[in-house]
Amino acid sequence: MSDTIPTIYCANHPDVETSLRCNSCDKPICPRCAVLTPTGYRCKECVRGQQKKFDTAEWYDYPLAFTIALVLSFLGSLLVVMIGFFTIFVAPIAGVVIAEAVRRVTRRRRSRQLFLITTAGAVLGCLPLLISALLPAFMGAGLGNLFGVIWQGLYTFTVPSSVYYRLAGIQIRR
Repeated sequence: MSDTIPTIYCANHPDVETSLRCNSCDKPICPRCAVLTPTGYRCKECVRGQQKKFDTAEWYDYPLAFTIALVLSFLGSLLVVMIGFFTIFVAPIAGVVIAEAVRRVTRRRRSRQLFLITTAGAVLGCLPLLISALLPAFMGAGLGNLFGVIWQGLYTFTVPSSVYYRLAGIQIRR
């Protein structure tokens, strides 16, 4: 009598041997198909199905989140003019503050579109002062205040990135 374990293959990649199974549906999966969740490895289909259950945003959350992100990121960009170099440290914190304000106002409801709309609001809130910092260069006057452009650009890049990643959580690549 042989005690050998039968060879199993990934359900999505039949040529790949595996010993890993989805902890939800027990389907054999390879490391490329596995998604690490707080409760173990799951197949992408189970995680997608779970994420759809968590899309709980209401219609009014979208304009609210957009407006809050727009206003708070604009107010933060006003600070960049005063703090200069310290934007490196303040911008990620500002992104987290904006994300948490949106979470609080929307009562932690979530959806992928809500995160994207919030990020768009953060980007648009950052743009007015970035454009005004760049305007002298477009008018032929040179960059004038080069560091002002650098700090506003850094803020415009960092805040929306922080907002999105703070709100998005676990994501699946499609």
